[in-house]
Order: sequence, then C-alpha cells, then structure tokens
Amino acid sequence: MSGTSLDGLDIVEVLFTKASNWKFEILNAKTYSYNTSWQKRLAEAHRLSSVELQKLSEDFAELSARYCLDFRSEFKCGKIDFISAHGHTVFHQPEKGITLQIGNEALLAQLTQLPVICDFRVQDVQLGGQGAPLVPIGDQLLFQDYGACLNIGGFANISFQSDGKRVAYDICAANKVTNYYARQLNLDYDVDGKIAESSPINTRLLKQLNQLSYFNQSPPKSLGLEWIEAQVFPLIDSFSLSPEYIIATFTHHIAHQITENTKDFSNVLITGGGAYNKYLFKLLQQFLKDKLILPSHNLIDFKEALIFAFLGVLKHRNEVNILADVTGAKHDHSSGVLFYP
Repeated sequence: MSGTSLDGLDIVEVLFTKASNWKFEILNAKTYSYNTSWQKRLAEAHRLSSVELQKLSEDFAELSARYCLDFRSEFKCGKIDFISAHGHTVFHQPEKGITLQIGNEALLAQLTQLPVICDFRVQDVQLGGQGAPLVPIGDQLLFQDYGACLNIGGFANISFQSDGKRVAYDICAANKVTNYYARQLNLDYDVDGKIAESSPINTRLLKQLNQLSYFNQSPPKSLGLEWIEAQVFPLIDSFSLSPEYIIATFTHHIAHQITENTKDFSNVLITGGGAYNKYLFKLLQQFLKDKLILPSHNLIDFKEALIFAFLGVLKHRNEVNILADVTGAKHDHSSGVLFYP
C-alpha cells in the first residue's frame, strides 16, 4: 500500500482464515521509506504526459518488486499465495470517470515471480462509483466489533454500519496538507503535533475551511489531491500566514471535521499516521472523551495494507470486495486484475 502521505510503501505478510467469520494475523510488517527523489516523482506525477506516466508506472512496479523481494528475504517468508497491490494514486476524479494508480503492472508479477492482484479502483469508476473508499468491506468483515472505523492518513475517512448497510466516505484532508506545510519548515511532518500545539490559530481561516462545500455533501463522496489543489491550498495561501499558523489552524480543522463525523458513535477504532499526532488526539478527546480506541502499532500503521491484502483474497475467491452502498457504483462487485508471472 502506498498512500497519499508519500511516506513509503507499506508491506504486510498476513494470514487469513475463515470459519464463521473472517480472522487475520499480521505475521510481518514493514514500511520501506521513499527517498527524496521518489517523493518528488510521486508528488509531481499528476503533471506528467501519458508517456512519462507509463514510464513512472513501470519504474514504480520495479521499486515495489524490489521492496517485496527484500521483505521476503528479510522476514524469511514461507509460501506466499499472491501479492495484493494497491499501487500509488496519481489521479482520482471519479466525476470525470478517471482514477489512476501507477505500479499495477504485469511487470510486478514477472519480477517477483508471484501472482499479483491489483488495480482495484478502475472497475468501480467504470460502474459509476467513486472508486473509493475501498477499505469498508474489510471494516465490515474484519472489524465488526467497532461502532466506526476512523483512519487518519493523507485524508481522514470513516466507515460504519447503518440500517444494515455500510456507510463510508472521506471526512477531510489531513496529513496531506499539514505535511506539505511542515516541509516548508524542513520537516517531514509535525511530530506529535508540537507545532500545532505551540502556535496560534487563525479563526477566520478555520471558519472558511469548515465552510467548504464538500462538507455539506452527502455520501458517497471521496477526495483527491486535485480537490486540495483546487479548494484548500488557494484558500490557505490567500491568508499569507506562516507555516506554523497554517499547521495549527488546519489541525483544528481536522479535529472539528472528525468530531462532527464521529460524535454519534460509542467506540471508534482509530488508525493511520494521524493517530500518532498527540495534539490532534488531545483535541479529539476533548470532544469525544473515551470514544477513541487506539489498537496495536501494527494495526495503526498497516490497517490499509492489511485490508488491500483482504481485497485480494476476496477477488481470488470471486467474492464481492467493493460495496456499491459505499462507492455509489451500480452494484456490488468483485474488482481487481490478476497477473501471473
């Protein structure tokens, strides 16, 4: 799994079993960090021509294969049934029928000599869906004991059961924005939320962020980098604030939006890199009290990779792995492309 935060490629070795319910065991897990060159290439990928994008996709498949082989060697993995790969999202404009994840290439199967199941989003968009979020099927079948599942990564998203149906959507932009401004301070991110905690906020900017039209839309709905560049960055930059002010204000914006979308649930599983932001967690606890549940570090860090492995399992069994109620597609379906070495 490669997320919009651009921190690295998450790889998990996971064992799934099914009796009455699905169970999982994370056997090994590691994040292979992107170097500065790869972070830059991925961040600027949406500006490339189609020919340049294809070259980048093949290069990313090669990088993913190398990390997979390193992982298998380091952890002395036994029999592997297949690799389930998300790729890295470059474009996500479902309203235009567009979503693109690079690295979903037959080359990945050739280089690893393992079957590869990948490219999970395209079919959903072709069926009129958002192509996102895809994690809710895993939330429903693997984490049914929680009132809601909250993930805070590049974007914050939520998944929960309501009237017998799964509801899920992106709440707001999160680390994708705060990390962008942290890099202006020569930092990868706001460690523990210390910048946000020690800096004042701009209440006028906060109000305008919370008034963006997306927050009044009903699900299914999802966000992409294009939305940040069109709606969020221009608004923030119009205020001519220091990065510290922006990070503090946007952290309060994230807290407000998450609170508004989780306040009705009794126990909320929180995962993703944002779960380590101590100041954000402190803000959330002020409003949500003891509703938030922090799991093990492996689950915080690797839940998305775990669930994309699960999407591969369901595809391999020709079972539904994408829920139309969540994405807005014409019907539930089993999505993904299978490549053999």
